[in-house]
Amino acid sequence: MASKMVFAVLAGASMLLAWTSAEERGKDVFARRCSGCHALNVNRQGPRLSGVYGRKAGGVPDFNYSEGLKKAGMRWDSADLNAWLTDPEAMVPDTDMAFRLPIEEERNAVIEYLRSLGKE
Repeated sequence: MASKMVFAVLAGASMLLAWTSAEERGKDVFARRCSGCHALNVNRQGPRLSGVYGRKAGGVPDFNYSEGLKKAGMRWDSADLNAWLTDPEAMVPDTDMAFRLPIEEERNAVIEYLRSLGKE
């Protein structure tokens, strides 16, 4: 009986994920995993992220970025955000961000959420 209930719960969770858009999943992951340091419209420990998709790395004028990120010379697109969220230090040595999103599905969802917010 218990195994049938566990199966039903797992099947229900899988169906819920299937019905949820990537943006909605990304918003949820952002709230759970990113919002400790980042907000959308105000700088916190990390820079504000509204409009980050397409923005020049190190491009929020009133945020104090690491020298490495200021000199990176890239614009945030899906590939760069994926590499960044996988391992920021490998992408930009001496960066101030140590947090990683090791689960590919979470990275993809957060990237889609940030992309859906539009560009600055």
